[in-house]
Amino acid sequence: MKAEIITIGDEILIGQIIDSNSAWIAQQLKELGIKIYQITSISDSPEHITKAISDAETHADIIIITGGLGPTKDDLTKETLAKYFNTKLVFNKTVFEKNKELLGKRKIKMNELNTKQAELPENCIILNNTNGTAQGMLFEKNKKTIVSLPGVPFEMKKIITEEFIPFIQKKYKTTSLYHKTVMTQGVPESELSLKIEDWENNLPKDIKLAYLPKPGIVRLRLTGTAEKKKNIAKKIDEEIKKLQKIIPDNIFGYNDISLEEVIKNIFTEKNKTLATAESCTGGNVAKLLTSISGSSKYFKGSVVAYSNEIKSKILDVNKNTLNKYGAVSKQVVTEMAENIIKKFNTDYSIAISGIAGPTGGTTEKPVGTTWIAIADKISVDTYKFSFGEHRGRNITRATLTSLNLLRLKIIKN
Repeated sequence: MKAEIITIGDEILIGQIIDSNSAWIAQQLKELGIKIYQITSISDSPEHITKAISDAETHADIIIITGGLGPTKDDLTKETLAKYFNTKLVFNKTVFEKNKELLGKRKIKMNELNTKQAELPENCIILNNTNGTAQGMLFEKNKKTIVSLPGVPFEMKKIITEEFIPFIQKKYKTTSLYHKTVMTQGVPESELSLKIEDWENNLPKDIKLAYLPKPGIVRLRLTGTAEKKKNIAKKIDEEIKKLQKIIPDNIFGYNDISLEEVIKNIFTEKNKTLATAESCTGGNVAKLLTSISGSSKYFKGSVVAYSNEIKSKILDVNKNTLNKYGAVSKQVVTEMAENIIKKFNTDYSIAISGIAGPTGGTTEKPVGTTWIAIADKISVDTYKFSFGEHRGRNITRATLTSLNLLRLKIIKN
């Protein structure tokens, strides 16, 4: 079974907003075993809307349209659909009363435009929108299912979840699709592919592997289909157990959990504390850690020591160490990590110093050279990396690498 998603709106075409709706809808359909044939973005034009639907009918069984259902004059989807399906707009009293009640709760008076939201194509199946005044509309034509939904994400998502998916499951025999994502850090995509090549080549035929890389992290998504989801879930879990033996230090979690959330869970469970001393990352480690609710239970704080003066005066890094070895060195990050633990009285620390770029590199220390130290009250482990030439990616990679190294140190203690 194939589907096409059509997004309507000039604001998408000119780049004013990003089409996040299509990505979310595609994920929901994939869970049902429905293949996305195409995603199309079009303008608020009756001719464009009509042509897009007509074209989609030639290759898709299900067509999902979002946008163009607002109360203003530039929203023309409803009128265009009524004409396309050879019907007329009729006033629906039930929808009117529902909308009146909803707007009343929001202290908004009904006006002429809001009233017109209750006018709907006579031959459509109404999909109730409890979060807004624009109702979803479902049409059936030549064994095709065409649905039109509001473009407001929280309205669209509720209609899809509560109205559309149950309809599809009842009408079509859908296959259970199961995904599990393995989160990895510390090995680039190409190198990771070589490491797990034999495992990948021996995956069962009904399990597919996809590499989903982004700076500092590679997600491995395993997808399987079966009549019963629990059967394929068990099969995928068995394959992941084999993978864990191949790259045990690189797997930090599953199903899109973030490293900062993993760190929070480990530290709160073990009742340990953490502080950071950052130079080239400019506080990015602390930013990620504190983005997770509950981080105050373990994270005490950070010193962003960007200059040598601050490294010396605030972090007590020996001036002789700085002069002899330079800020980007094993010796300096070691002192940074040791001293931040003492100052903040924590169980663990992270220290980072590097050359983020694009300037500042030398022959001995090119752009991307980064030293990371992970310390507890007994020992300091230091690591040298060459992350590349792109400043933003260097900061991201240094941040994520430091968190994974911290994770490994605390779970092995």
